[in-house]
Amino acid sequence: MSSLYEECGVFGIASSKREDVAASVNYGLFALQHRGQESCGIVVNDDGVFKSYKDSGIVNDVFTKEVIKSLEGGNMAIGHVRYGTAENGERVNAQPIVVNHIKGKLSLANNGSLTNYFRLRDELELEGALFHTGSDAEIIAHIITKERLNSPSIEDAVSRSLDRLHGSYSFVLMSPSKLIAVRDKNGFKPLCFGKTEDGAYIVASESCALDATGAVLIRDVDPGEIIIFENGNIRSIRDSCKKCKPSPCIFEYIYFARSDSVIDGCSVHLARQRAGSFLALEHPVQADVVIGVPDSGIDAAIGYSRQSGIPYGLGFIKNRYIARTFISPGQKSREDKVKIKLNTISETVRGKRVVLIDDSIVRGTTSGRIVKLLRDAGAVEVHMRVTAPPFIYTCYYGTNIESRDSLIATKYSCEQIADIIGVDSLGFLSVEHVPLISDNTSGRSFCLGCFTGKYPTDVPDESYLKEMKGRYDKKLSERTKK
Repeated sequence: MSSLYEECGVFGIASSKREDVAASVNYGLFALQHRGQESCGIVVNDDGVFKSYKDSGIVNDVFTKEVIKSLEGGNMAIGHVRYGTAENGERVNAQPIVVNHIKGKLSLANNGSLTNYFRLRDELELEGALFHTGSDAEIIAHIITKERLNSPSIEDAVSRSLDRLHGSYSFVLMSPSKLIAVRDKNGFKPLCFGKTEDGAYIVASESCALDATGAVLIRDVDPGEIIIFENGNIRSIRDSCKKCKPSPCIFEYIYFARSDSVIDGCSVHLARQRAGSFLALEHPVQADVVIGVPDSGIDAAIGYSRQSGIPYGLGFIKNRYIARTFISPGQKSREDKVKIKLNTISETVRGKRVVLIDDSIVRGTTSGRIVKLLRDAGAVEVHMRVTAPPFIYTCYYGTNIESRDSLIATKYSCEQIADIIGVDSLGFLSVEHVPLISDNTSGRSFCLGCFTGKYPTDVPDESYLKEMKGRYDKKLSERTKK
């Protein structure tokens, strides 16, 4: 992987009895740590009293024993892990957010990106709304609290709000008496729920977080669905379901999700193996060993090996205590971490023709350094195969490819990219094969906008986004300094 920003991860628990729900959220967030390492937070509902803690850093560092002890008790809680960027990595942007309003408290944690964020923020500020962060979660909370004034219940307010929210979002919302899970109408971002042996309901971005807390997966939240957990019961509002054709982000299967997760009924592990198999069919090569870049490239390398008959080998050892390189704000920080994140197993590659499997090439800098590691370890040939098509368009739904200027594939051909990163040959998975990696028996479509430029929804003009982002980043910076 080369310089993509990460998704976020959300988690929620609703128990019918008072227990240490913060500990369960802590386990769930730890399982979702791969989705963001900039900041994390937990809000606990203890009989209507909200206790919270959030900070910059990874879960293990932020939630010490003392912090978890301070959050003891309660029967509901939500949590969040967040990716970081150079522009908005301040602690103030950590989630979940907590809102106190005339109809009661709410807390909200979101994963996604609203395509009409700036328009909504302008409207809300003109109405007198005050903002403390640059997050989509705060926009969503403002709209819900506004709708709550004329709604009989919090879930009705949420339902009324959805028509104003465009783009991607999967969020968990907690009121004094209810836990609510919401997935956008296109289903861009994953969200699922399950149940523990003790009868507690768990909501999470990925099923691996259910496994970590002993919950059994029930199903995914459907696109446009609102699920309410209250007093040990669940109910669903489906007014917004089927308003749009579901178009989940294919990159969840290619990279974002953990291999042991199941998303919309499909194993991520198997999807990546299929991607590797398709690559072997599309881009065969004479070689001695197939290796994968940890973590997502390993499953695909196994698939390539099985399809091609070339032996699979363990080519890299990953330092598990180093954050994903692209999460680190600033290019110099990313480059330094590459040097200590991966170490080559020389015995696997020395004197051999190597097929290197990775999930994407965005800027190309990280890929070049990985190839150099193999050359230095004695590989005589390096043939790179990528389980995603070339990134040539902006993503508006949360992957944070904000400008085409940073995408290497917009400037250079495949052969030129191969020369730049130092490989003997280079092959990308075709756009035609990408949707098939998910065992797509239901005929569902996926968002492939960053590969094709064809988006499932209306998207804002890129120049407008640049202008508005610069304006709001400046305002946020000035506010933070004050």
